Amino acid sequence: MAITAQQVKELRDLTGAGLMDCKKALVESDGDSQGAIDYLRKKGAKVAELRSGRDANEGAVIAKMSADGKKGVILHLACETDFVAKNDDFVKFATDLTELALAENANSKEELEALTFEGVNVKDKIIEKVGSIGENISIGNFAVMTGENIASYIHAGNKIGVLVSYQSSNDDAANFFKGVSMHIAAMNPKILSYTEFDADFIAKETEAFASQIAKENEERVRLGKHLKNVPQYVSMVQLTPEVMATVEEGIKAQLAAEGKPEKIWHNIVPGKLDRFIADNTLLDQEYCLLDQFFALDTDKKVSQAIKEFGDDAEIVEFKRIELGD
Repeated sequence: MAITAQQVKELRDLTGAGLMDCKKALVESDGDSQGAIDYLRKKGAKVAELRSGRDANEGAVIAKMSADGKKGVILHLACETDFVAKNDDFVKFATDLTELALAENANSKEELEALTFEGVNVKDKIIEKVGSIGENISIGNFAVMTGENIASYIHAGNKIGVLVSYQSSNDDAANFFKGVSMHIAAMNPKILSYTEFDADFIAKETEAFASQIAKENEERVRLGKHLKNVPQYVSMVQLTPEVMATVEEGIKAQLAAEGKPEKIWHNIVPGKLDRFIADNTLLDQEYCLLDQFFALDTDKKVSQAIKEFGDDAEIVEFKRIELGD
């Protein structure tokens, strides 16, 4: 039977498959729309099997929160190439799946794959998309967060998605914590606070930081640049009251040796202590959200910015997904 352009268009609108694929599917199914969809799905399964071993490191990361602001979802729909990742239909499919996960309270990748989407389960719909697009496509990563208040952020280009659970009575809290979400996207903290580190990790990283800066200093010597201080410590965990008391004594001894009047020491010592802490908490600044300098106000750490925003303001947890995670 003759296949009309309208039939091809309707099938394309339903499946997102290419025009030639839609026409061939309709020809193979004698113009039956459902038969054509089944044909495309079977083709997708074959393509999926052939491409299952291919790396799918590109894709779109979508972060959404529920209308009441108490639940958020991040989904990474993975594909093989940046070309497909930027396709509007692909991004829309990723967005639709994220919204479906929110609406149906899916709490895992497996639960999402079992949900119904456009008449079939999500897992089969993804296989259908593999057939129409011709690349390995899968749900690469999936995270859910619930809380009293959720903020979300998607980095430009759908490369990074962030969710933040927070508490605050400030009327502008949603905007402020969206800013915190942007910071998380940019600075990639791994944990909330240095209190989550274990002793073995800190010991290993102390040695690694010292070695790294020592190598940098070798290059600085060659270039005639000012040398960096090699840190004694890397985390607030190590800066015990005893350590800080010793540091303060050393600062005062230095001031005395320089002939600075003791009556002005109280104006100098706090700044030098702050500098010591900054130089000896490099691990915290790299890994810990609250100890990083706030991207939107680099004179303050994130913890200070939150405290100044509101006495009851607090981050409960955060999640960040990036392509390649």
